[in-house]
Amino acid sequence: MRQAGPGWPTRGGQKAVFLDRDGTLIEDADYLGDASRVVLLPGVVAGLRRLRDAGYGLAIVTNQSGVGRGMITEEDVVACQDRLDGLLAEEGIELVASGWSTMAPGTENRRVVEHFMRKPGPGLVIEIARAHGLDTTRSWMIGDAERDLIAGRDGGCCGTILIDTGQKLERDDADLVATERVSSFSAAVDQVLRSAG
Repeated sequence: MRQAGPGWPTRGGQKAVFLDRDGTLIEDADYLGDASRVVLLPGVVAGLRRLRDAGYGLAIVTNQSGVGRGMITEEDVVACQDRLDGLLAEEGIELVASGWSTMAPGTENRRVVEHFMRKPGPGLVIEIARAHGLDTTRSWMIGDAERDLIAGRDGGCCGTILIDTGQKLERDDADLVATERVSSFSAAVDQVLRSAG
């Protein structure tokens, strides 16, 4: 695993929440390539508003390996992100940034860092934080899989929250890297805001 270098984690900027996309913000659809299938999950809009109003920047970090597998195109990923941006904009919510990795995994072990920019590698978190002046030491990562938590932890986030959707997890590892385990996006937002005091 790549080790931290100078300036990592980032400090002194805006606090943020880094967000997985599929299964966290929108309905999980394997290799989503059809923008019409982008559907926000319950509680997401209200939760994002609460985070925004508390001064958190909002950034999406997502693996989109369907591109690397040849199942969807990067244009499909962009179209789906544009659709999500539009749905959020209708609710007055703007993201600081969205980043994605299109590489296909070389192994089924989702906890192994195969490439710095593919979760569980922390590259997307670090790149977005540096580009947008985000303070990872005051930031959180919310996701529904260990790879999200590992990326947030190794990217310097102060906390990581697992939304337990009932999918099979390597439970010991998930507990090791999750600051909190919750049952919904709303509960994850509650935890972030409680931590801010």
